[in-house]
Amino acid sequence: MADKFHPDVHQRLEKAVLEIFSNSDFHKASIRDVAEKAGVSFTTIYKHYGSKERLVFAFVDVWMGKLTDRIVDHLQGIEDLKEKLRKVFWLQLDYYERHVGLGRIVFMTLPMNTWMGDKTFDQPRMMGLMIDVLRQGQKEGILNSDVRAGTLLDFLMGFVQRSFFMWILRGQNGSLAAEANTLFEMVWRGMANPKYKNNQHNS
Repeated sequence: MADKFHPDVHQRLEKAVLEIFSNSDFHKASIRDVAEKAGVSFTTIYKHYGSKERLVFAFVDVWMGKLTDRIVDHLQGIEDLKEKLRKVFWLQLDYYERHVGLGRIVFMTLPMNTWMGDKTFDQPRMMGLMIDVLRQGQKEGILNSDVRAGTLLDFLMGFVQRSFFMWILRGQNGSLAAEANTLFEMVWRGMANPKYKNNQHNS
């Protein structure tokens, strides 16, 4: 829905949504704030989205889609499962470090109960891709198969979220992406099948 506007209007709306909702309490921000910031009429925005929730979710969906595109692109040619997951982990931290406003919105601003009720929360393309990689690892005996692949995904994504949240809280000291390899090794040990000989060799 966010792409139905003229490119110039879309760009102004995107900038306004990002700035307002990454720096304000979600419940205090409003469509009128976005309209004023973007120079777009309240009526036009409301006609297209109907609520501030749908407005924000639509743009979050666009931004997350760009992250998914990066993941798909970067995984081309990588065969080793651990290196695939390492790349996905790095891409997540790097993307949120480069797009701090999006990270703030996704991890800190959006009311989870509200967003979880919207179809944009599922991110089926990104999550489906990651679940497939994790299931492949379980099938090959490399990853822990005592839990669902979805649980492994929760563990991985939870680590990303907490890392970003604490990075913000601590004043954005250092680089998230620069620590990705060290952090990933911690995550890997939590996901790997301890009985798989290559994991024992690599740990």
